[in-house]
Amino acid sequence: MKKFFALICLAISGGAQADAPVYGPELQGFDYPAPVSYFQFIAQRQPMQMAYLDYQPAKPKAPVVVLMHGKNFCAATWHDTALVLQQAGLRVIVPDQVGFCKSSKPLNYEYSFAELASNTHALLKSLKIEKATVIGHSMGGMLATRYALMYPSEVTQLVMVNPLGLEDWKALGVPTLSEDQWYARELNQTDERMRQYQRKTYYANEWKPEYEPWVQMIAGMYRGPGKETVARHSAQAYVMIFHQPVLYEFPNIKVPTLLLIGEKDTTAIGRDMASEPIKYTMGNYRALSLKAVKTIPGAQLVLFPDLGHAPHVQNPDRFHTALVNQLVALEAE
Repeated sequence: MKKFFALICLAISGGAQADAPVYGPELQGFDYPAPVSYFQFIAQRQPMQMAYLDYQPAKPKAPVVVLMHGKNFCAATWHDTALVLQQAGLRVIVPDQVGFCKSSKPLNYEYSFAELASNTHALLKSLKIEKATVIGHSMGGMLATRYALMYPSEVTQLVMVNPLGLEDWKALGVPTLSEDQWYARELNQTDERMRQYQRKTYYANEWKPEYEPWVQMIAGMYRGPGKETVARHSAQAYVMIFHQPVLYEFPNIKVPTLLLIGEKDTTAIGRDMASEPIKYTMGNYRALSLKAVKTIPGAQLVLFPDLGHAPHVQNPDRFHTALVNQLVALEAE
């Protein structure tokens, strides 16, 4: 995988856009760092498949962890974390949600976090997994929360890593866009726009070559023959995220909960459309997480003062140490 990433970075060095990778609408051409399996099922009267990675531990019947990716990430982004958890003796399942990455992008699909949670639950049932810790990053944090609310008896622990949904942008007065309007915006995506956005929000205004493959992973689909399909599903995901904040249901969470938060994160969907007084108050992750942890019964909070929206990518060693230590602590409670 490191060799593969090195080739991507080499191809785009110096702005060589003509040599940048091109991927299909289900990430055809992008190799994952672990074998990909597929779960076939029916949802909303359509045949679908969910791609997923399954990291098996040395010992059978090990506790299970499910890693849920963010909107601009895929299962592959969790690889280093999955290896750490696997080495700690856990079985790790990492799905690509429907509409993302290597999974189906069906026509006329009505997106909701409840629907994605139901799909993930069906995947785990097919693997005969009865209980799991769910860990979600960014959009995946919203999904993990919905999953814990829907299946509390089947969730050992809930972990949110810089989740979206800690504030309600619509209630703050951010203009609401239609799916078509989001689609038009997504058609204008470029790797440079993605890179600059990620530099600022994901990595606290720093950039390293090892971040570049995650830009190209998504940008390559926008250069491919399925660009319109990818843009349409991205637009639908934005509508889902914008209209389904989870903060109002935090008091209803009944499982041990941990928040791992990079304080320098400033992610706020629709900031560019918000009025001047509002836009500068949005995406204050320190304040939002301190408020959230007070509303979730018994929740724990770990802050990374110098990290951004993707602490597991920006500083894996520190993130993994905190994650493993806190999972052990939660398990002991």
